[in-house]
Amino acid sequence: MAHAQGVAVGSARPSCFVVSPPFARVAFIESASGSDASASGSDASEEADPDASPPRRRRDGANRGDDHGGKTFPLRSMLAMELNWYTSPEEADDSGGPTFASDVYRLGVLLFELFCTFGTIEEKMRAMVNLRHRVLPPQLLLKWPKEASFCQLLMHPVPDTRPKMSEVLQSEFLNRSRNSLEEREAALRLREEIEEQELLLDFLHQLQKRKQDIADNLQDTVAFLSSDINEVIHQQSPLGQCGNFSFELDKEVCSGTVEDQSDCGSRKRFRPELPAIDMDEQNRSLEECSGTVPSSVLIQDTVLSKSSRLMKNFKKLETAYFLTRSKFATHVAKPVSTCHQVVKRTTGSPVVTEGSSIDDFALERHYGTRQRGWMNSFLEGLCRYLSFSKLKVRAELKQCDLLNSSNLVCSVGFDRDKEFFATAGVNKKIKVFEYNMIVNEHRDIHYPVVEMSNRSKLSCICWNSYMKSHIASSDFEGIVQVWDVTRSQVFVEMREHERRVWSVDFSLADPTKLVSGSDDGSVKLWNMNQAGSVGTIRTRANVCSVQFQPDSARSIAIGSADHKIYCYDLRNIRAPYCTLVGHTKTVSYVKYVDASTIVSASTDNSLKLWDLSMSQARIIDNPIQTFTGHTNTKNFVGLSISDGYIATGSETNEVFVYHKAFPMPVLAYKFSVTDPISGQEIDDPSQFISCVCWRGESSTLLSANSSGNIKILEMD
Repeated sequence: MAHAQGVAVGSARPSCFVVSPPFARVAFIESASGSDASASGSDASEEADPDASPPRRRRDGANRGDDHGGKTFPLRSMLAMELNWYTSPEEADDSGGPTFASDVYRLGVLLFELFCTFGTIEEKMRAMVNLRHRVLPPQLLLKWPKEASFCQLLMHPVPDTRPKMSEVLQSEFLNRSRNSLEEREAALRLREEIEEQELLLDFLHQLQKRKQDIADNLQDTVAFLSSDINEVIHQQSPLGQCGNFSFELDKEVCSGTVEDQSDCGSRKRFRPELPAIDMDEQNRSLEECSGTVPSSVLIQDTVLSKSSRLMKNFKKLETAYFLTRSKFATHVAKPVSTCHQVVKRTTGSPVVTEGSSIDDFALERHYGTRQRGWMNSFLEGLCRYLSFSKLKVRAELKQCDLLNSSNLVCSVGFDRDKEFFATAGVNKKIKVFEYNMIVNEHRDIHYPVVEMSNRSKLSCICWNSYMKSHIASSDFEGIVQVWDVTRSQVFVEMREHERRVWSVDFSLADPTKLVSGSDDGSVKLWNMNQAGSVGTIRTRANVCSVQFQPDSARSIAIGSADHKIYCYDLRNIRAPYCTLVGHTKTVSYVKYVDASTIVSASTDNSLKLWDLSMSQARIIDNPIQTFTGHTNTKNFVGLSISDGYIATGSETNEVFVYHKAFPMPVLAYKFSVTDPISGQEIDDPSQFISCVCWRGESSTLLSANSSGNIKILEMD
């Protein structure tokens, strides 16, 4: 461009260019030496600007004055040598100014430097001296012959023989290089595009494979779902034929000819003295009795009423379905219940109506015997899950000392016949109440029928299953006592524990056997007919809970602060026969569901269900179910089992009920807190449920919280 404007550059040397690495840009500046084209040799070194900054350029360090071969070249000397190398012969002879031809000469020298590299500055100096005589290094001639030939043409000693700048730009050499570069860039772009396409193709193949796997699994799932649907329809067909029996029973009920099936509660006797009901409901009942409302409509109404709860927990029920299916798919099928066995209690629980007026033999002969498989197990759990819709308050225990700040109830329990229940806690008292009086009589204050005082705070109580009036207790001082409720006094006291005793339990199989667990890390075995303990189990951590196996006095389960549950055979107490591992914090409660199944509660916010028969190993680390939904991180909140339903408390002041078949809560009830001044309900985060206890195998639950509020709840 300069030549086209009639201007000779004169300073096209490496020191006149600056490279900006981050942007890969080359900028042209004036000579770092500040000399003009007339300067040459040593004169130029004297005219060099001593304050000039060294430009950033080439990798061989020739312009930095580095030490090569033990010889040091200051920047001033380097710039002087560069000026000499890039001075054309005609400029050196007559000291004239730069010309177009001398610019072409300098371009040849620059091209030489671009293609020829040197290990030391001495090698470069020798090569540059030879270059003045157009003698090129052999390696350049061998490796870059066309480039070497073009350099010689640009550096021809006769200025007029050198090509013009326009000819240089149009030369085959530069155009070939440009074309080659363009081809190389095009090849690189093509390779990048191919790599990108290959990458995309690989991603799509991987995605297709994963989705195909999902599709295959879904196809398998849909296949066995269809199989299960067909199986249910197949089982439903004979049940539909039972409608004749059902219709006849409905007519008998409406006419008042069927007696009350009191053994199972599945039918209600017609009572003319029943109070008046809403006219719409009465008309509906009359329609049902007259047969104008089909049974299918009634069944559909029942299904729809439960569908919202089912859909609310659909994902968890889906998980439970697949888990149950995989668990029981390979098991031997059990005998299936005949159609009369799906009649429900008035409370909604499915029961076997052995007292039904329908002849069992006739049904079996008519429909045949079917085998129960995994599906019936899931169906049973689903029915139990959907049997109840809420926890309602049956009664509330009103006490005169309810406002006492030290009124935390630590333990509650029913006696042998479920006629009385007892409470105990930090108020150091055991109070015994009559159940029917609390439920049936509405009073401002309920007084206990028996009240017994202890010297220390009470942690646990347990009724004797044989001696109706005997109740065992444990306290914060480590004392275990057995009380005679009828005499309101202690008749056995055991003082072998060194620290607080958390748990005490009578054996159901042998009511003379008692076990206790303490913060001192020991479990004591007691016999009511002997003085002192009859055995001691030593553990490495605090013992929070102990319980006898329900049908044996030889096995116990221990809940420990080391996050584990230990199962011992009392005939060999040196080591547990089984250890259950899975909780991440203290195990606060252990309860037997049956002889081979245990439920444990922990301050890790979970309950776990363990099957001792599933593994013969000494360590079991895979619970068959984990129940979550309540909050429990620091307090003992209670645990109780009844007919597959599991009740526990929560630090949100709520009672939660689970069924062993599913991991999510069946029901929940929150204790209300009333402000004593305003009378308004408030949320007190300091209050929590402290204990729960089922009333035998019933739907009634006794529960208490940290403020001493005791309620009798019922699943409805």
